Amino acid sequence: MEFKIGYRTLKTALGAAASIMIAQAFGLSSFTSAGILTILCIQVTKKKSVRASWERFLACIVAMVFSIVIFEGIAFHPVMIGLLLLLFIPTAVMVGASDGIVSSTVIILHLYSAGHITKGLLLNELGLIIIGIGVALIMNLYMPSLENKLIDYQMEIEEKFKAIFDEIILYLKNNKTDWDGHEIPETATLIDEAKTLAFRDVENHFLRNENLYYHYFKMREKQFEIIERVLPLVSSISLTVEQGEMIAEFIEDLSKNIHPGNTADIYIEKLERMRVEFQKMELPRTREEFETRAALLHFTKEMEQYLTIKKDFVGMKKPKVNKRKKMLQTTKEK
Repeated sequence: MEFKIGYRTLKTALGAAASIMIAQAFGLSSFTSAGILTILCIQVTKKKSVRASWERFLACIVAMVFSIVIFEGIAFHPVMIGLLLLLFIPTAVMVGASDGIVSSTVIILHLYSAGHITKGLLLNELGLIIIGIGVALIMNLYMPSLENKLIDYQMEIEEKFKAIFDEIILYLKNNKTDWDGHEIPETATLIDEAKTLAFRDVENHFLRNENLYYHYFKMREKQFEIIERVLPLVSSISLTVEQGEMIAEFIEDLSKNIHPGNTADIYIEKLERMRVEFQKMELPRTREEFETRAALLHFTKEMEQYLTIKKDFVGMKKPKVNKRKKMLQTTKEK
């Protein structure tokens, strides 16, 4: 397994060290707890970090209130810790701060260990909370851009689509193929990974609730469902006919122009013109030819749906970054 230090690991290490140093510089007792809070609050996205920080802050405040009421109001006894947790945990869940339960337990144990809750002790714990959470929020202000990775996914998915279409073209022209279909599961995996990454990019922007890349990958996912649906249909065709060659030429043209832009209208018109030509041709002479042409007609209807999905997408500019595309082309040449 490769040893790798990522951004989150680096920020966690630096943040924990910084919060402990700050808490120690302010003369706070149990200063290492500030580091624990920082570690817990650093998340993979900015929005998750803010949510985690708020939940832990809220839970810590609630825990301090419960500690005052139970420890000072009843007794400093281990049984009281159990009672406190029995009341505190459902309360934390109720106020939407369930993720802060574990970190709040640290505060509860600090207050219990002191044997007497004073104003100074509460200020000390509040200082630890503010420093720990504050440093985590500052560390999470920087998130590396995911755009290049999203572009890479976009290009690789488009290459997979082209590879699948190329196999469809070969079969329509020759009714022969030795394709093992490995692009199918690979494409499905790429789309799932790309959607996850695009959603993470949304979570890194406070003023953005939508992501064009996410919609793009959702669009490709719907198109891929159609591709998966037509493959058994294509493989059932056992006869080479003129209409099949015409469709193969259409798919070949479409395959050469798979990109994030929106040119679906052009191909929908071409598809409709091709259908009109089909209607002018002679009727099938044999049952096999009839079944083949029926399957091809069904295929064109599925392709129309494929193009309609793209038509409904707003479209994107072709990326300037083509590192992944060059790499894939180099691999094919080899």
